[in-house]
Amino acid sequence: MRVLGLDPGTATTGFGVVAGAGSRLSHVAHGTISTPAGLSFASRLNRIFDEAALLIETYRPDAVSIEKLYFKQNVTTGIAVAQARGVLALAAVRAELPIAEFSPTQTKLAVTGYGKADKRQVQEMIRVLLNLDGIPRPDDAADALGLAICCIHAGPTAFIGSELKKEA
Repeated sequence: MRVLGLDPGTATTGFGVVAGAGSRLSHVAHGTISTPAGLSFASRLNRIFDEAALLIETYRPDAVSIEKLYFKQNVTTGIAVAQARGVLALAAVRAELPIAEFSPTQTKLAVTGYGKADKRQVQEMIRVLLNLDGIPRPDDAADALGLAICCIHAGPTAFIGSELKKEA
């Protein structure tokens, strides 16, 4: 299974593509979708959608894994991130891909075995699991790789309410 992990944000959205089954994983790609500060909010969302659609077309994932939204303190920022998350989900739905959603705690647990692992521990385990030369950068891309790994480890149970396409 090949999974596109997406860590939503309006200025920077991380992406990571991982292929694998169970504990056998391989890195395909990672990076970010960036939007300039001078763009209107609507233009930022449009750019995020277009870039996500291009990633799906380029890497042909079997599924998309998106971080669940959680609010800590800044509700205004959370709402903007939720809108970015929505256009990412729309890009996946338009490509007829199933979507899995994971919280940061679920991702940390899947990657490190500990749901309260710190960012450095998670990044180091991603490096080890994907046999990378260094810790993936930037942080948003590393988080997206973690989401893809979490989805692969969860398997078909991650797609409640949608079906994973069967390979031809």
